[in-house]
Amino acid sequence: MSLPPSAPATLVADGALPRVGGADRVVVDVAVGVLIRPDGDFLLTSRPADKVYAGYWEFPGGKFEPGESVQQALLRELHEELGIHINQIEPWRQELVDYPHALVRLHFCKVWAWTGELQMREAQSFAWQRLPVSVSPVLPGTVPVLQWLAEERAV
Repeated sequence: MSLPPSAPATLVADGALPRVGGADRVVVDVAVGVLIRPDGDFLLTSRPADKVYAGYWEFPGGKFEPGESVQQALLRELHEELGIHINQIEPWRQELVDYPHALVRLHFCKVWAWTGELQMREAQSFAWQRLPVSVSPVLPGTVPVLQWLAEERAV
């Protein structure tokens, strides 16, 4: 169920919640892991064929379950999706993204240490990347992270 490229996402400034059809939209909280190896490469994964934006590249993660913290959601999601156990999480930034199918608050965390070998448990692909990334298309919610990483590299 992929959306066509003509179905864009919008980054929402200043926490303002967009209105669709005159009604407030529910915000979906998502924990996202920016896995960074000692050499500076970071992990991107493709979205599975059965999900919205199938084939787009993103940082791995997923929706919070009721009562979960960012760290708990990220631990669970990265184990479910990638088969790894994360050891060191650094909460980093948040971004609100208005996709056509959902209003999503992305909680980005840097992940510096994990155990286990990557297993693509949702039949997705993975690629260790550097800037500029060589994979495409990139999910709109991923673009700000690439910009933040570029800014940090420039310092």
